[in-house]
Amino acid sequence: MAEVDARAYNSVWQFRADAWCRLEEAAERLARASSHGKPTDQLADTVGDLVTKLAPYEHFWAFPGKTFFAQTQRQFTAGHYDRFARTVAKINRALVTESYRGGESLINVAHDHEALNTDNGQQEDISADGNERPYFEVLVVESMSESQERALRKAVRSWRRSDDEFIYELVVVGSGDEAVIAARLNVNLQAVVVRRRFAHKSSRELAALGDFVDSQVSDDLADHPPEERAQILAASISDIRPELDLYLMTEIEVEDMAGRVGHNFRRVFHAREGVLELHLSILHGVAERYRTPFFSALKQYSHRPTGVFHALPISQGKSIVNSHWIKDMVSFYGLDVFMAETSATCGGLDSLLEPTGPLREAQDLAAKAYGSRHTYFVTNGTSTANKIVGMALIAPGDIVLVDRNCHQSHHYGTMMAGAHVTYLEAYPLSKYSIYGAVPLVEIKAKLLGLRRAGKLDRVKMLMPTNCTFGGVVYDVERVMEECLAIKPDLVFLWDEAWFAFARFHPVYRTRTGMAAAKTLRERMKDPSYRERYNEYLAERAMHPEPTDEELLEQRLLPDPAQARVRVYSTQSTHKTLTSLRQGSMIHVFDQDFDQKVAETFHEAYMAHNSTSPNYQILASLDLGRRQVALEGVELVQKQIENAMQLRDAIDNHPLLSKYMHCLSTAELIPEEFRPSGIAQPLRSGLANMMAAWAADEFVLDPSRITLYIGPTGYDGDTFKRQQLMDRYGVQINKTSRNTVLFMTNIGTTRSSVAYLVEVLVKIARELDDHLADLSQTERAIHDRQVASLTADATSMPDFSGFHTSFLDLGGDGEPTPEGDVRKAFYLAYTDSFCEYLSPEEVESKIDAGQQVVSATFVTPYPPGFPVLVPGQVFSKQILNFIRFLDTREIHGYQPHLGYRVYTDKAIEMATPTTTVAPAITNGNGSAAASKHSGKRKSKAAAD
Repeated sequence: MAEVDARAYNSVWQFRADAWCRLEEAAERLARASSHGKPTDQLADTVGDLVTKLAPYEHFWAFPGKTFFAQTQRQFTAGHYDRFARTVAKINRALVTESYRGGESLINVAHDHEALNTDNGQQEDISADGNERPYFEVLVVESMSESQERALRKAVRSWRRSDDEFIYELVVVGSGDEAVIAARLNVNLQAVVVRRRFAHKSSRELAALGDFVDSQVSDDLADHPPEERAQILAASISDIRPELDLYLMTEIEVEDMAGRVGHNFRRVFHAREGVLELHLSILHGVAERYRTPFFSALKQYSHRPTGVFHALPISQGKSIVNSHWIKDMVSFYGLDVFMAETSATCGGLDSLLEPTGPLREAQDLAAKAYGSRHTYFVTNGTSTANKIVGMALIAPGDIVLVDRNCHQSHHYGTMMAGAHVTYLEAYPLSKYSIYGAVPLVEIKAKLLGLRRAGKLDRVKMLMPTNCTFGGVVYDVERVMEECLAIKPDLVFLWDEAWFAFARFHPVYRTRTGMAAAKTLRERMKDPSYRERYNEYLAERAMHPEPTDEELLEQRLLPDPAQARVRVYSTQSTHKTLTSLRQGSMIHVFDQDFDQKVAETFHEAYMAHNSTSPNYQILASLDLGRRQVALEGVELVQKQIENAMQLRDAIDNHPLLSKYMHCLSTAELIPEEFRPSGIAQPLRSGLANMMAAWAADEFVLDPSRITLYIGPTGYDGDTFKRQQLMDRYGVQINKTSRNTVLFMTNIGTTRSSVAYLVEVLVKIARELDDHLADLSQTERAIHDRQVASLTADATSMPDFSGFHTSFLDLGGDGEPTPEGDVRKAFYLAYTDSFCEYLSPEEVESKIDAGQQVVSATFVTPYPPGFPVLVPGQVFSKQILNFIRFLDTREIHGYQPHLGYRVYTDKAIEMATPTTTVAPAITNGNGSAAASKHSGKRKSKAAAD
């Protein structure tokens, strides 16, 4: 039997589930051996080891609970192996099926009276609940005896009513450190009740829980009176699980306590008077998150008889149910879909463009769940969300810093807004033909260059992608902090299209736009930060004014008196959370939103959203918010653990590891961006993951698995289409020349992971058999294909620069690289200004010293981002890169015509009368990079 080690897991739920399953199996074998008079010592040791490993964790769940678990342990210690095996089987079955959520499993376990009799001979008070109402658990933090705990449980159960919307059980801990552990481990928790008397540190041995113990919390609690302890503990729990409702119960100066610490708690109660009111408040607090205003309104509306004298013949299915030819539409989709179709914005519904009722309430609830100040629903994807934010904040001529490898919506959005774009270079991974993320030094270098040129006042926004499609995650807080030190009013648009789930994991959350914005805002309000900033200024005053090169190497701090936290995040809810297709959200944490942006945002929202939005999409966003507000932590933990199981299953399989492997953090993030020095934080337990995410400039999202398949001889696109999709129905999205990307999500199951492993093994086995049958000539052909995918690699192209005609000529200093994409884009609307050239003709012109300028976006799939934008100069490096990709799908390139480029006449007409030298430094037309960026490129290419 394989050993179960908690430190090998990234989430305790999986360790606990596996341990209980193996305990049931081992207990059954032990009971059988004992009944047949066979030796039991080795089996008993195995069982004892599993019980010992589970013991520290079971303290933090209501089922089976510490009392039941302790008595189950006593059965084993007493040698009652048959009873022990039956009890373990019942408990594990309840955990696997989750039947304990209805109370029935407690009754089943209770049938074994010896298992549940308490030390004083009284049986635990357990009542079953036949309803399938949502179940949750409440953490109570107070030092109390077993009899006091039993009395508390009895009191709470006595207030239950049959019409309560939910049912819950209690988890009781006696110390602050145990409370923090419970918040980390128990995903069933929805509320925490902090009572006045609790210890700062547990009397129990918590060494086995070292990964989850926050020693800082224990230290902070040690030297404070009970009232202040409660406040410190509440803040710590809120950092870990901000969605939890916190309540305080005290018997001393309750009115004064409410005034002093009430902002940390949902309610403050008097300990002797408030049990019933606490019970009702707990239910009400969960009901607030459970509420779905728009979904409920739409559901109610769909059940009303209506007369439709407006748009939508399909409303309430009226154009379908009486049809002779399309009745199968109802049988396929179900009638409720059509009953909910309406164009009404009144009668209990609401308008997306001017919400005042249930839709506004739904968006307010989403803002609370995602930690934003405002949240807006979008029904046509994050492409539109990005354009809305861009149009709301960018005026023609503003300078915007854009990740060149970002989604095409940013390229089109900045073009439509008339922004002058400075493209940022991500670090390359030439071996895999993919890009990572944009280093902070690259962003700072561009900002400092614009400052030298006297253009910093025109710089409006930074647009990074977090996380990247390949799973590289920024240190969001540090990027914003250092950029604000250079440009105090810079606006940040974090494209989190693939990162919506990150809010609901305590480690991930710190690297999201909304969480980092809140942290920065609170830090700069804190007087201690003002003192630190003054010390920082004093230290700098003792030295000569630093050069820009020196500033690139220094950690910069923003001036709290000037810096404004202005952050936007766009998320494709439908990509990583529950929503119908195209359901997206815009989250806003902008100090200046109400004063400066609200009106222009409304206009942009009107301009890009449909006046006839899909109500089903809006309702699904409302429901998806409810789900993550109540079980997001659990679902994301399972998502991560499933990804880790997939990694291990592939890399530890002897046949699969022969032809493919999962790229590690060290392979996808160069060492210079990982000061933690942890090469594989994802494979070495949660503690290492937390350490890396706290220290490194870039980290890797565990739920993204980039599979290197070069040794198979299949390129990524062929592997995706011919093997995974056509043969086995396995859907993936991103590929490169020699990699494919798998992503787990909150809907991924262990069965689906097992199926993927099974498919990969079949592919590898067939390949192994095929290679064994090849002739010498055929094997040589195969080996050349493998060599082309594993050894031969072309350098990844930098942004080659805008032609002089489209460069921004303003400013007093050196030329800067931002270009006017809109001018270049619309110049191509005059056909006579454009011509088509084959790749060979383009290369010939470059060799002759001529500049060839793209008239359109050119986007090969893969990698899926424009390698050429309107107004950009062609380079040999770009041509070689596209040729080397050998992809059939290139948007903006027509094989029978070639590339669409500007004629010399068009360039002549577009060129201003006063010109400057283009920002070009080599014969291939590649743009000048910063000194640091150049070093980084050379190193990456050499690697």
